[in-house]
This record gives sequence, structure tokens and C-alpha cells, in this order.
Amino acid sequence: MFKTKILIIGPSESGKTVLANFLSDTVETIGGDYSPTQGVRILEFESQNHGSGDRESPCEVELWDCGGDFKFESCWPALMKDSNGVVIVFNDDVPSHVKEVETWYSTFVASQGLRENQCLLLIHHKPGSGANTSPPPLAPHLSKLQLSHSNLEEDPEDVRQEFRRFLGSVVKTMSENREHEEMSIIT
Repeated sequence: MFKTKILIIGPSESGKTVLANFLSDTVETIGGDYSPTQGVRILEFESQNHGSGDRESPCEVELWDCGGDFKFESCWPALMKDSNGVVIVFNDDVPSHVKEVETWYSTFVASQGLRENQCLLLIHHKPGSGANTSPPPLAPHLSKLQLSHSNLEEDPEDVRQEFRRFLGSVVKTMSENREHEEMSIIT
């Protein structure tokens, strides 16, 4: 069984914690008031991932719900250490969020040398916001990344399935890297 470390990052108030709680089946006892994540929350759970072919395999997931405030920037190198995948969450109704996506990508994905299939761009639609499904104006190199919409009111299971597909892609890359490393030791 693979153990993966997935970072959920993005601008403040984009819905990262709501998504992390949903994906990990965590129930918060705190009310509906917004409370920004201070630094990071680590949620651990087991998930089925949709790997290559028809097989599904269990995977231990560490989901790191990272605070979106730049005051935590000095902690980012520690958060990134040994991460296997990154989910960038943003709200395309907020122009500053769309502009920040490139910063989050270059800091957390490109700097680590993660592959395109180890990054998921997730446009989170808050309740009552209306789902705009047109593609946001992102930089050309970001258009190669997997882009998905999340609306937990209308299609929660679609969000979960999308995450499982992403997780399968991450686990496949981890497996390929492990096999390559083992072959380099043998030869």
C-alpha cells in the first residue's frame, strides 16, 4: 500500500479546508464561520485510488491543508518536503485568486520538479455562487494541467471521484519512480 503526501494549497478563503474535510470525511465541530487555517492541518485517511486500468487499490493519504496566507511563506519549504502531489484550489470569481495560481504553481510544483500529472487545479465554487464552467484566463503553461471544478452542493461525488483519479495518477508516478530507482540500483 502506498502512502502519499498531498498538499492542498491556494489563496486564502478559496475553500481548501472545506474540500480537505470533505475528501477525508472529517467532521469539524466548529460552526460555519470562516476561520483561516494557521500554518497547516494534516488529515490522514485511507482512500481508494483509480489507478491505471480497472483496478482500484487502497492508499494511505496524508492531506496537508495549508494556510493560504503569505505570512506562512517561511514554512513552505518544510511543508513541501517529500510531497507527492499538489492540489491548487482557487475561486475564479475572485480575480486575485486567478492571478495567484501561477505563484502557487511555481512555488509548490515547479520548484519540486513534480510532473504535470502530480498537480490538480481545482476551481472551488462556494455555495450559492453559481458554477461558471468556462476556463479561467490562466498562463499558457498552466493549461497543460488537469483542471476541474468542485461544487460540493451539486456534485459532491464527482469531486471525490476526480480526487481519486488524481490520486491514482500520483500513485502511478510514485510506482514508476520506485521501479526506476530499483532498476538503477540493480544495474
